[in-house]
Amino acid sequence: MSSTTAAPPGTGKVSRADDLGPTGWLARFDSPVTSYYVLLSVSVVLVVIGLIMVLSASSVMSLVATHNSTPYLFFRKQLMFAVLGGLVMLGASRIPVRGWKALSLPILGGSVLAMLLVFTPLGVTVNGNRNWIGAGSFTIQPAEFAKIGLVLVGALVLSARGRSLERLKNVILPYLFPCVLVTVGLDLGGGDLGTAIVMGGIVGAVLFTAGVPRKLFAWGLAGMAAAAITLIVTSPNRLGRFDVWLGKDTNPYGAARQPLHGRYALADGGWWGVGLGASREKWQWLPEAHNDFIFAIIGEELGLPGTLVLLGLFCAFALVCYRIVLRTDDLFIKIATGGTMAWIVVQAFVNIGAVIGLLPVIGLPLPLVSYGGSSLMTTMAALGILLSFARNEPGCTEALSARPSVVRRTIAVLPGRRGRD
Repeated sequence: MSSTTAAPPGTGKVSRADDLGPTGWLARFDSPVTSYYVLLSVSVVLVVIGLIMVLSASSVMSLVATHNSTPYLFFRKQLMFAVLGGLVMLGASRIPVRGWKALSLPILGGSVLAMLLVFTPLGVTVNGNRNWIGAGSFTIQPAEFAKIGLVLVGALVLSARGRSLERLKNVILPYLFPCVLVTVGLDLGGGDLGTAIVMGGIVGAVLFTAGVPRKLFAWGLAGMAAAAITLIVTSPNRLGRFDVWLGKDTNPYGAARQPLHGRYALADGGWWGVGLGASREKWQWLPEAHNDFIFAIIGEELGLPGTLVLLGLFCAFALVCYRIVLRTDDLFIKIATGGTMAWIVVQAFVNIGAVIGLLPVIGLPLPLVSYGGSSLMTTMAALGILLSFARNEPGCTEALSARPSVVRRTIAVLPGRRGRD
């Protein structure tokens, strides 16, 4: 119901309050806390969906791994990493922007040192890629942490250069060389083309947001394409996946098994899905059902609505990142937000594209949804950084501090409370 206000004297008209600007729920979207709450909500919903689907998709594998002892093996691990990631995200959201500027170089430096450990006896090979380090049953993927370093260092260096970015040497040194070259080179040294592609997307978004001349992108894309082609033709495993994507290899018992059964899962789900937990492909037909191909299980069990909800959440994430970029004057925040957005959106696009057959299978997890501790924790840490940036929006911190907590609001309405107050 619209409210009215008195019109100026002598006009004989009644003006609507709605004509004076956005009011009610429309005004909430112009609030300084909108970016913070939307980003927080999207992050939490994606993590919860991921936990539910990991539980469903990994239950059979858990039974096999534990000799029918429990279907919760992988879910418990993912839940543990989700809780730890939540604490990391909360802590990261409280670090001010100047803190992230100070931490950028140590994060990238520590990640590079950890990536070097991959080539020592601590290195672990998974699915032909040597990009893990581990001790016993505990393993981490250092390249995931390097993504945060590339975002923050790029933002730090390029925001300091400012208008001098028109000169290419100010871009090449010291960001592209040695930071990007060393980080991506170490990742490719372990054979992980998928992560290198995501790193390329991060670097491209960082440079684009910083306003680097477009001619540099032409050279960069040409170099990336040449490197990707070389890595594909020199690796039988990658070449086999490329042949499957082109339709040259359709052997359902060979390299084509995973993408074929991924599409079978989506086809089996149809419009409305077979029901949560009722997937047939997870019964050891679809490899990596709880990891790289969890989107196929979502489509099979939850149908088209489930997949569209997931796509909508990633679109909402991209839009809120764009909102943060538009509403800040800090170039560091703009560049870092653009790089983080590209990281998560590009990785989601490559993962989903591989599942539906749009792209060849590369072996990337779906951010916040797929099973994997390193990927989940680092992505939640990146979201914590974005929350820190959202809190930096003018008026956001004050508005968050002024709002009473849920606990305080609940106590305020308890019986007998009003009388004492």
